[in-house]
Amino acid sequence: MQVTIDKNSGYCFGVEFAIKMAEDEMENSEQLYCLGDIVHNDMEVSRLRAKGLVIIDREQLAELRDCKVLIRAHGEPPETYKTAIENNIELIDASCPVVLKLQHRVKNAFDKMEREEGQIVIYGKKGHAEVIGLTGQTLEKAIVVMEEADLEKIDYTRPVTLFSQTTKSTKGFYQLSQKIEDRIKLAKGEVNEVDFNANDSICRQVSNREPQLQRFARENDVILFVSGKKSSNGKALYQVCQIENPRSYFIENETELDPEWLKPDDKVGICGATSTPMWLMEQVKTHVEGLGEIMLHA
Repeated sequence: MQVTIDKNSGYCFGVEFAIKMAEDEMENSEQLYCLGDIVHNDMEVSRLRAKGLVIIDREQLAELRDCKVLIRAHGEPPETYKTAIENNIELIDASCPVVLKLQHRVKNAFDKMEREEGQIVIYGKKGHAEVIGLTGQTLEKAIVVMEEADLEKIDYTRPVTLFSQTTKSTKGFYQLSQKIEDRIKLAKGEVNEVDFNANDSICRQVSNREPQLQRFARENDVILFVSGKKSSNGKALYQVCQIENPRSYFIENETELDPEWLKPDDKVGICGATSTPMWLMEQVKTHVEGLGEIMLHA
């Protein structure tokens, strides 16, 4: 049995940077607060919790005073920074530079749309940490859309500026963008630059993983996709594997692996989301190799 870990899987630089910042900070202090899960992977959250990372929500943040709080890669709305100043909280800001740049673009576009009586539309998951940070740049006026039913919220007689959550599917973004354009054309008879401005703001480090994963899924007999169940990026990338290889399985860790999925002469590929730590994929690999040995001697 051949077992390979996809070299392109694992943390994107934004998540890696946030975890490094948290670990560095915890070397000098016994406790560090983090606003929301630092990464959408329960096993990594548990590992960091054991080192002194305390996960809090926005309500708890409002109660804290005179302490340190980490902002994770997803970024935060302006309200969080305001609370920190009022409560004398030192922020360890690990916002991903790609997300920060997008927040700035959304804010500028929102100011322009306010002058032109237009709308900011964000292709993303409502309630997702990054999307909360983005809608915060628009005084919560941005319209969040994810599927066709959500398009009913848009007024097609007014200008539309579209952005995307950085971890969404490129294909999904362009399909949605086309549907919005078609509806503007239907409402106005034509579409010019003032009517519609679509900004593909998907992180290329994330979107480039799709073609890489497609190849990896085809090269192996079985795919074990390792990811936290909360990861939206994980769900999207797992679907990419499933389309290419029907013998693809989503697992959170090695305990969820069913030996029935494997045959002794299989080529097994292990891959994961941008929130999957390499140590976890290596743990799964060791477990699979152990099962391979048992099958060999059975």
